[in-house]
Amino acid sequence: MARRKHEEERDNHERWLVSYADFITLLFAFFVVMYALSSVNEGKYRILSNSMISAFRNVTVNSVGQTPTVIPTPAAAKTNLSSKSSEPVRQKERDKMRNVAKNILEVMAPLIEQGKVRVLETSRGVSIEINDSILFSPGQALLQPPLAKAMQSVAEVLVASDFPITIEGHTDNVPISTAQFPSNWELSAVRATTVLRLFADAGIAAERLTAIGYADTRPVEPNVLADGRARNRRVTILIDSEIPEKGTELELQAQTVVPGGAPRGSTR
Repeated sequence: MARRKHEEERDNHERWLVSYADFITLLFAFFVVMYALSSVNEGKYRILSNSMISAFRNVTVNSVGQTPTVIPTPAAAKTNLSSKSSEPVRQKERDKMRNVAKNILEVMAPLIEQGKVRVLETSRGVSIEINDSILFSPGQALLQPPLAKAMQSVAEVLVASDFPITIEGHTDNVPISTAQFPSNWELSAVRATTVLRLFADAGIAAERLTAIGYADTRPVEPNVLADGRARNRRVTILIDSEIPEKGTELELQAQTVVPGGAPRGSTR
């Protein structure tokens, strides 16, 4: 009997640790799974968050059956305010440009009536198109004296404004080859520069002036007939504007004041 009791006392009473260890292992596995499920891609989360914020910031849902009310964001409100505040400035610029066009029409009225000059309001501002036959002798780039005075009058109108001015020289497709002008490129460029120098001498700031020679690359009529070639030989003065508008040709005023103050009808 004594030997049996001794064997019973040697039984392992710490077997509960096995069950405890299994429980701890399962609990650890559980938390690992929970952590894996809770891990979210940060980039995707930010995209979703920004989309939700943007959607619910702009729309306020009213009671059932009513149309949602769209509330402009601060950026949109700022844009609308900026547009409204700049409208008086834009209108002022338009008025200044139209006054310039009106004054040019007045000083160029005789040439407009003869069909030698056209004044148009384009998407870039005001365009003065002058037939080069009244400005220069054939193959030359010196201003003819009668037109120098008219161009001086145009310069006096433009010197009072602050719009940029681009002077374009154009020719027909008849080639030229002289010591001074090896091609139409040189001829058109020098003619444009001649007008630019006149404007600069009249007091127009140099930074407002640009001269370009296009030769025969931008015809307004086919160069087949003499009339078309004459139309293409021109100098164009562009008074640039930052407010583009649809191009419409300007007509000479219905009444023109003649010497003595008596108005007469336009001959157009």
